Amino acid sequence: MAAVPHSSEYPVIRPRRLRRTAALRRLVAETRVHPNELVLPVFVKEGLHEPVEIATMPGVYQHTVDSVRKLAVEAARAGLGGLMPFGVPAVRDAVGSAATDPDGILNRTTRAIREEIGDDLVVIPDLCLDEFTDHGHCGVLREDGSVDNDATLDRYAEMGLALAESGADLLGASGMMDGQIGFVRTALDAAGHTDTGLLAYAAKYASAFYGPFREAVESQLQGDRRTYQQDTANATEALLEIDLDIEQGADIVMVKPALPYLDVVRAAAERSPVPVAAYHISGEYAQLVAAAERGWIDRDAAILESLTSIKRAGARIIATYTALEAAALLR
Repeated sequence: MAAVPHSSEYPVIRPRRLRRTAALRRLVAETRVHPNELVLPVFVKEGLHEPVEIATMPGVYQHTVDSVRKLAVEAARAGLGGLMPFGVPAVRDAVGSAATDPDGILNRTTRAIREEIGDDLVVIPDLCLDEFTDHGHCGVLREDGSVDNDATLDRYAEMGLALAESGADLLGASGMMDGQIGFVRTALDAAGHTDTGLLAYAAKYASAFYGPFREAVESQLQGDRRTYQQDTANATEALLEIDLDIEQGADIVMVKPALPYLDVVRAAAERSPVPVAAYHISGEYAQLVAAAERGWIDRDAAILESLTSIKRAGARIIATYTALEAAALLR
């Protein structure tokens, strides 16, 4: 029988050597998150006179157009990559008319951000009708109450043109309608907006974690969106959605939510020739904040661990409500 090595001779290989100090850990870190990779979603409500905190998202606000200007300056100074504005209109209707009104809240917000910070941030307004419809769905409804995919594409094209003319860099195409990327791309190009890009919510899951967001936009939704958003059980189907959006001209593809679908983020990163983004969504944020408020977790550490996990999975861009906090921590 072979002699057992003396403790002084074993182990020879000691990976812990490179974990001994914070400086060593920084030196050999395989994954790094940078503020430039973070995008801050923002909510702007028509008719407000001052920002209003969202009850289910402590620290996140519905903004006025003026306060979002100040937020844009703060985000640019923090070195963030971009802003992702969502509009909350005063009046909604069946086809989301306010979404295509040049003076509607989202178009005004997009112009205001662009005027305030120029090209210092990437401006990515949401291209979807759900905030603007009185039924809360992401598209136009048929008489039976189902979403009419192809009629919705016409509305997306109109909305995309309005946002492009308002100064958007990228359009956050989040409606999960079949063919939306190709349809909007064709409309943009025909109108001369060839430089306006498309960030496709290519794998947007019908998630239970959207609740706080729906409060933030005062959603009118009754029921769910399972007939058009991605089934939570399916990963291969999500990759088909991603492939189709890339074929149709998406400049960036996104997976939403982030942490529950890191396997999809990884699979997307391994196959996509365009950058992959992930959205660290409202429910993920709310859970983190609630646990930290109760003293159950360390908020700062949890923010950085969450973002690092998303980046490690393969996302090159992360939309997150923690963007400003994270940027300060990363500095």
